Amino acid sequence: MKLEQNDKPLLFSETILPDIFFAEYLPELSGDCLKLYLYMAFLSKYNKSIKINDLSKKLSLPLKTINENISVLENKGLILKKTSGYIILNLQEITLNKLYSPNLSVSEDKIKATAKDQSRSKAINHINNTYFQGIMSPSWYNDIDLWFQRYGFDEQVMIALFDYCFNRSALHKNYVQTVAETWGNNKIKTWSDLESFSQKQEKMVSMKKTIAKKLGKRNGLTQYEEAYIEKWVFDYGYDMDVIEIALKRTTFKQAPSFEYINNLITSWHERNLKKPEEILVFIEQRNKQNKNANELKKNVSKLNYAQRSYDNLDFLYANNSATKEA
Repeated sequence: MKLEQNDKPLLFSETILPDIFFAEYLPELSGDCLKLYLYMAFLSKYNKSIKINDLSKKLSLPLKTINENISVLENKGLILKKTSGYIILNLQEITLNKLYSPNLSVSEDKIKATAKDQSRSKAINHINNTYFQGIMSPSWYNDIDLWFQRYGFDEQVMIALFDYCFNRSALHKNYVQTVAETWGNNKIKTWSDLESFSQKQEKMVSMKKTIAKKLGKRNGLTQYEEAYIEKWVFDYGYDMDVIEIALKRTTFKQAPSFEYINNLITSWHERNLKKPEEILVFIEQRNKQNKNANELKKNVSKLNYAQRSYDNLDFLYANNSATKEA
């Protein structure tokens, strides 16, 4: 594997990385990936060739880790694979091309709209100064503008988005994009929408803990079990008072599963039963029907048994008569 960049004597040479690397790429790289990239950038200045196995030994990293992180660096656009090896790409040139190309198609209306939107500009400046110490990567500006347009967030929601991710030590684009998409799918546009959504989320967390405790799941719920609960609450519109009825029904089962509980609650939803009182009446009626059906079954069984006994007596009587005649 050959690495290319330029050539300088080792004693007077230095490995320089542009600031865009620290602002744009560094937060998304693992420690092993960063270690690999720095060493590859160092070797590229001397057009050095090195085998993957030797790279693994030199950096004290498993061969699998080296190969996995080379793929990561390729996917993030830090290196480019060639027939003979890899090229360390010019990050400043890449960023410039990303920023310059979209601006070619900016309309006059958009320029006017941007000029008028002073509050949005203040929100972006606040995000830059608060969460990026005033050195936010240029590509973030494009992403923020995209999220404003795609999801219709107001300025308070956009700031809250970055605050939410920052407080979870997850201020990288994939995570921020995921949260933004979740908020967008839940039709969050204003601060009021966000507060309502947050309250629902807090309530959901509390319900999940309560259900897990009632079912004796000390290790918590699985992702699939949580999905069931979210369906009962968000899709069916049921509260804990209805779910509680279903949980109590599990006492009749030796090994109740979430699927069993889900079948119960889904059957109530399909019958358009909304309130706990309606569901309790339905259960009482169903129990009465089952009881009547069981009693009818018992009576039919007794009748069949009596009929069989009568038939047997006739058979015996016929045999006895035939014996006497003989």
